[in-house]
Amino acid sequence: MLNKKTAGPLKRETDIIVAGRHPETYYGFVNPPVYRGSTVLYPDLATFEKRQMPYPYGRMGSPTTTSLEEAMTRLEGGAGTVLTSSGLSAIAVALQSQLSSGDHLLVTDSCYAPTRKLCDMLLARFGVSVEYYDPRIGADIARLIRPETRVIFLESPGSQTFEIQDLSPMAQIARDRGIVTMIDNTWATPLFLRPLDLGIDISIHAATKYIGGHSDIMLGTVTANEATFEAVKATWNALGECAGPDVAWLGQRGIRTLSARLKEQMEAGLTVARWLEARPEIAQVLHPALESHPDHALWKQYFSGASSLFSIVLKPGPNAALAAFLDDLALFGMGASWGGYESLVLPFDPRAVRTATTWDAEGPAVRLHIGLEAIDDLLADLEAGLDRWRAAGGGS
Repeated sequence: MLNKKTAGPLKRETDIIVAGRHPETYYGFVNPPVYRGSTVLYPDLATFEKRQMPYPYGRMGSPTTTSLEEAMTRLEGGAGTVLTSSGLSAIAVALQSQLSSGDHLLVTDSCYAPTRKLCDMLLARFGVSVEYYDPRIGADIARLIRPETRVIFLESPGSQTFEIQDLSPMAQIARDRGIVTMIDNTWATPLFLRPLDLGIDISIHAATKYIGGHSDIMLGTVTANEATFEAVKATWNALGECAGPDVAWLGQRGIRTLSARLKEQMEAGLTVARWLEARPEIAQVLHPALESHPDHALWKQYFSGASSLFSIVLKPGPNAALAAFLDDLALFGMGASWGGYESLVLPFDPRAVRTATTWDAEGPAVRLHIGLEAIDDLLADLEAGLDRWRAAGGGS
């Protein structure tokens, strides 16, 4: 929704507000209505035979889904977007749109664990050769490319361990060889990273997280460039993927506050990360926006900001101390997912899902998501938890 008097390109924060909105179509209402339905009626035989309807069937979309698709396409700078039922299904649609039996797929070793399961259990069974690479490989990805390599899958920062990938040279190497690149961009959102501007072909989001922003939907998006969108759309249709109208409506509602939420959460996340970095109980804070992070220079090169998800490594201690730290936290819930308004913690050990790299941390690791609570309250909660950690025998 753009006023005709608007001149020149808009800032991303403004695009977040206006993209995909057409109040003139909905009698002036700011938000689109929720179109719930499966059957779409055709006015006559000629229209039916030519399928000359904007929305031929409920699964294929409605004005409700179009609102979010248009917004994501504009924010990502792509040719088009499809909505799926979850972030994992978005990854599945993107990969299957570009791969066939006999193809070779390169996947970052720090990918989201369900992505690895999808590759190893499903794609490998259908004849795709899957190989994992060190996320810090950069331009050396060229030495892993085979004649049959079709896709390079990236995720930056890496899931749980937050490695930053050197995106531009990897995208250029792939493009020079006719290889498709795709990235899980959920952590940064289109606010802090636009992968297609760097030459990457497809950007994927678990919109369940920051796009939705309220921990109340399951939703995925795939935004692709001109060269790949037709295959993405055809695969999405063939697989019967779709997002329900109520979920899509909540997604387009959530995206309107993305800039405000993420900027607040970025500052909160950095405040908590720096506080933890100074604590004697903490061996390492894995936050790419910290100067201490080994990939901080790459983060500054590619990202315009940071979300509020990061990890810590505690000094060595027994499992009972970890339980004492986590179990009685008052404001940090323990659960999967992130990107909502609430703070979360989740212990993890990536050794079981790494093959190209090793995890050598001696102490337990915990992922934190910083929500929108008052910082002083969050710090007090963590301080009490670290006191319990020490009292139960945790190292400091």
